[in-house]
Amino acid sequence: MKFVIHGLIFLFLTAFTQLGGIAWLVSRLFRRSLLAFVIAYVAFSFGAHYTAPVFGRTPLSCLGSGNLQVQSWYYCALNRTYVSPALLEVLQDSADEVAREYPGTVTLVLDANFPFMNGFPLLPHLSHDDGEKVDLAFFYSDEGGYVPRAVRSPIGYFAFESGPTECRNTWLSLRWDLDWVQGFWRDLTIDEGRTFFLVRTLAEEPRVQKVFIEPHLKDRMGTDFRKIRFQGCRAARHDDHIHVQI
Repeated sequence: MKFVIHGLIFLFLTAFTQLGGIAWLVSRLFRRSLLAFVIAYVAFSFGAHYTAPVFGRTPLSCLGSGNLQVQSWYYCALNRTYVSPALLEVLQDSADEVAREYPGTVTLVLDANFPFMNGFPLLPHLSHDDGEKVDLAFFYSDEGGYVPRAVRSPIGYFAFESGPTECRNTWLSLRWDLDWVQGFWRDLTIDEGRTFFLVRTLAEEPRVQKVFIEPHLKDRMGTDFRKIRFQGCRAARHDDHIHVQI
């Protein structure tokens, strides 16, 4: 039974942090296993910052103060903030473009990729496994206007914008509506000017291959960029964030 329990913990930590499973196995060698796990996990995560570039990925700064920032410590703590150098350039250039059009705007990064191994899935995403995919948060406003670094939910996901869809509710997909939790989120509205400007900037970028948002948001934009696509009914909803891939 202990073997099964530790095996499940290993699988869970590996699936959601990539390096946590290895840290858990190392911690089993020590008497104070919980402390050993924390130390090993921090050491492995810190080391990944320096070794990931050898494998073609670079970490987004978790302490940044510019116009491109990671939305939450959560993503940094779980090693989900790695991108290829090419994608980092696209993100920074796009954030600069938005900031020039709307001074003071901060573009927030949500889930990116793990530090190592192409093909290693970043659950619950169906992709994000090669350093060339990333999710960006929407921009939001309140009655006083744009609110820098604001998102409606604590991690930037699952605060959906209502709109028509042809997708049916089914358990055999990742398209969760989460109606029961929508009332708990912050009372903010999507800043269409900034959000749609960012989407158009990404769609016009030659290095970008695809941008995923929900069709009803694309219709509200009033544009027909070929790169702006629907992710399909079995993938997660994309009216709470923007998916970008190069």
